[in-house]
This record gives sequence, C-alpha cells and structure tokens, in this order.
Amino acid sequence: MNSLVAFWSILMKDMKNYYLKPPNISWGIIFPISWTLMFFVRSGSGEVDIRSILPGVMSLSILFGTTSMLAVTITFERKSRSFERLLLSPISLKLLMLAKTTGAILFGIINAFIPVILALLIVDLSGIFWLAVLAGVALIAITSTFLGLFIAVAVNEVFEAQTFSNFFRFPMMFLCGLFIPIENLPVFLRPISFILPLTYGADALKQSINGNGIIVPWLNFLTLLGFAFLLFTISTRNIKKKWIY
Repeated sequence: MNSLVAFWSILMKDMKNYYLKPPNISWGIIFPISWTLMFFVRSGSGEVDIRSILPGVMSLSILFGTTSMLAVTITFERKSRSFERLLLSPISLKLLMLAKTTGAILFGIINAFIPVILALLIVDLSGIFWLAVLAGVALIAITSTFLGLFIAVAVNEVFEAQTFSNFFRFPMMFLCGLFIPIENLPVFLRPISFILPLTYGADALKQSINGNGIIVPWLNFLTLLGFAFLLFTISTRNIKKKWIY
C-alpha cells in the first residue's frame, strides 16, 4: 500500500509541476499540430496521402514529446538535487522510475492522437483497427520515454540532454520508414533501420491504419517490448552506478 501511495504521489507531483503547466500544455498541443499541418499541407488534401503519412506524424509527435519532456525533467531534478529526496521514498528504484516516467508516457499518448483528431476533420478514417493503433501508440510512448530516461541518465546538463536526444531522434526520422519506405532506402542503410525501435512502432501503426506494413504485426509489438525492457534495465542500472553512491 505504501508503494502504491508513493507511486501515485510522485506521478501527481510530476503532472502538477511539469506536464500540466500551461507552457507545457500549449507546447504539447502546438508541437503535434505543427508537425501535422506541415505534412498535411505538403501532401495535399487527398485521403490517401493524409492516411499514408498519419502513422509517421503520430510517431514523431510521440518521440519528440516524450524524449524532450522526460530528458529535461529528470536532468533538471538531478541537477537541483530533488531527485535525491525521491530516493528516500518507500519504494524500489524500479518502481520509482516507473512513477517518474508514467507522466511522460501519458503525455506521449495524448500527443499521438492530436494528429488523428485533425485528420478526422479532413478525411474519412473508417476501417482503421483502433485497438491495434492504441496498442502501438502505447508501446511507442513507453519505448520513447525509456529512451528519454536513458539519455537523461547519460548526461549532466539540460542542454546536453537535448543535444544527445537529437543524436537518436533525427536518424529515426529518416531511417525508420516514417515517410520514406525502408525498401526505398540505400541498401547499406537498411540494416540500421531495423536496429531502431521507432521502425517497429511506425510499421505497427501503418499496419493498423493502412494495412501496408512490412513486418509481421506480432513481431512489431514484441520488439518494442524488448526495446522498452532493455532501455529501462540499462537506465536503472546506470542510476544505481552513477547516482547512488
């Protein structure tokens, strides 16, 4: 019971201090809207065009929203030494980090559906397997959040977190099949695509929305779970090694 209370208290603290602040709410809304409008205008108003880029826009909204928020908040709390006080809470380190990351996961899921709402105003989205979309969005949000945690543990300053985040984010934009099909990439770049987690998330959304993914659906979900577990495990071990003396 104490663990659940501590988990909930940490989550609510983060929601109040970070995710529900007006600037962050507005940024969380404006950012995916900007991505969506940019790609929707470029693709035209055709239903086929918009549905084809929707998985990519959703994936980018999650990736940038989760990694930006979490990498900054964790780094800031460590810098201000408030993270050390959290270590006194009556829960394990893994549960503590789950509490610290749940807010970012929820933030990413909400970001993902802003492009969907805009698309609904323009085109017909019937025939979409919404349950699979929700599962894919949740797994992308979890994996991206744990990537942000991995980045935050690896740096000391907020500006370093943002710079290091781009080291992962920009290759994913161009190599994960978000807007350029993987089969159209140069042969020597394709193996890199399949070691990036967003490749499997974007493919899962393509399968669910347009039915044109290239990877077996169950493999997408299983691989995302594997990436999430690996990133979380590495991050918690690094926290024990670097932050807990």
